Amino acid sequence: MIIKENVQEETSIFKNVLNMFRRRKFEGNAGQAVKNSTYQLGQNLIFKFGSLFYTIILARILLPERMGLYSLTLATIILFSSFSDLGISNALIVFGAKCLKKKNFSKAKGYLKQLFLWKLTIVALTSFLLILFSYFISEIYYKKPIFYALLVGAIYLPIVSFVGFTESIFRTEENFKLPFIKEGILQIFRLFLVPSVLLFSLRFAPSDSFLVVLALLFLVVTYSVCLLFLLKNLRSKVSFLKYPATNLSKKEKKALKKFIIPLTTISMAGLFFGYIDTFMLGHYVAANYISFYSAALSLVGGAVGILSFLSISLMPIFAKNSKKGLDNIFKKANLLTWLLSFSAGLVTFLIARLIIQIVYGTPYLPSVPVLKWFSLLIFLMPIIGLYSTFLIAQKKTKELAFLTLGSSFLNILFNLFGIFFGLQIAGEMGAVFGAVGATILSRVIYLLGLFLTIRKIKKN
Repeated sequence: MIIKENVQEETSIFKNVLNMFRRRKFEGNAGQAVKNSTYQLGQNLIFKFGSLFYTIILARILLPERMGLYSLTLATIILFSSFSDLGISNALIVFGAKCLKKKNFSKAKGYLKQLFLWKLTIVALTSFLLILFSYFISEIYYKKPIFYALLVGAIYLPIVSFVGFTESIFRTEENFKLPFIKEGILQIFRLFLVPSVLLFSLRFAPSDSFLVVLALLFLVVTYSVCLLFLLKNLRSKVSFLKYPATNLSKKEKKALKKFIIPLTTISMAGLFFGYIDTFMLGHYVAANYISFYSAALSLVGGAVGILSFLSISLMPIFAKNSKKGLDNIFKKANLLTWLLSFSAGLVTFLIARLIIQIVYGTPYLPSVPVLKWFSLLIFLMPIIGLYSTFLIAQKKTKELAFLTLGSSFLNILFNLFGIFFGLQIAGEMGAVFGAVGATILSRVIYLLGLFLTIRKIKKN
């Protein structure tokens, strides 16, 4: 009976969505959710398919050893870049959206001004720390030739951070179209520029380190073009920027910090949650084993990014709505996310070998069992993203911070245990599977915690 009701409800949702597209009218919260989700899905599709093709081309050009060095470098830079947001973009969307709903445009700009100043300070500090620790990380901890590539990361980090922050300004006003266009520009430049430069450089037999540096330098160029595009359209497309900024009161700054501080904990814990596996593997295994792990994880990340479009597009709508309307929107989004993520995870498991063979080629076949296990993440991660977005939009950041911190601590312990014993039992590939098991187990525990937290909130 319950299954029949869910199927009927799902059918009704799809019919309503199709009618909106047919009439080209997106009215009310449901209409705005569909419009936002469509652009966000489009952006995710462009990003993930572009990233997939980019990764395929790069993996085939560099081969496992060099690709492992590139993946390890990028993972390390991204780990540092997580410090550069600390919930600021989410805070802008939540507080800015509430001000815009009340048509308090000057206050919305006041929040933007304050958050931008904080963002600038944090990004500068993070880049400096990356420069400071680059030698230790590359030469002492990893013992791999990526020192100069990490230095390039100090330029890459602020550019990418401000691209993300600028996108959040558009999303605050529920303008998902410009970030969508930006994504197309990014993927076109990245897909053609970086591989072309690498192919040309291979003619001169460069070192592994030099190739990784080149790849990152031209990534910086592509993101710089995107940042210029967003900045050019900012004032003309975001209406509240035309109003003078109202400085925040001490009370408002305190409330903003109260919101951001738990998100800081979430971000700092989340970076270990997301990258501790690669970071630890970089110390214990050779670069080619890192490439086997990251190859499977990249495919999973692509699928998860596409399936997570609802969690991103619904944040301003979650922030604006009261309990009754919120429960209805969340229920429908939750049902749709479960159905899509389960289907995608099952298909990935069944055709994992075919995917690796087509995407990366024969040198990457050791990634097949890794991808089969990681197909569980394709089911788990979109649901985790939706639940996390719900808690952030409802300002339940303390609860989310507690869950993320606890799960991240467990993830570190699981990785220590899994990698160490995997290494003893089955060598370097055993260490890879130890990291796989640790990653999956920590996500399961995290999802259970999110589910119980939301259930408790709804009862109150």
